Amino acid sequence: METTNVKAFGKDAATVPIKEMNIQRRALMAKYIEIEIMFCGICHSDLHTTRNDWGFTTYPVVPGHEIVGRVTKVGEGINKLKVGDYAGVGCLVDVCRNIRNA
Repeated sequence: METTNVKAFGKDAATVPIKEMNIQRRALMAKYIEIEIMFCGICHSDLHTTRNDWGFTTYPVVPGHEIVGRVTKVGEGINKLKVGDYAGVGCLVDVCRNIRNA
């Protein structure tokens, strides 16, 4: 599967500080959009996750959700959004593994 190297801020171990890093993103799928992140919230659960306080973190980890940004790519199954539109991602994402046609 094709991947893209992108800049992110995350951790590669529980005891190190958050730092700039490069991660691999999978190729855009039919019902997905790609967003240029303009703003991103970090909450207490993100911090617990980065520190592996709950014992299930897989590293590297990139914390953050509640994202707002501009659409840079749309999958072929997306009809309601286009490149240049603003989009947001709430705190509950990919829960049921079934996305509505955005």
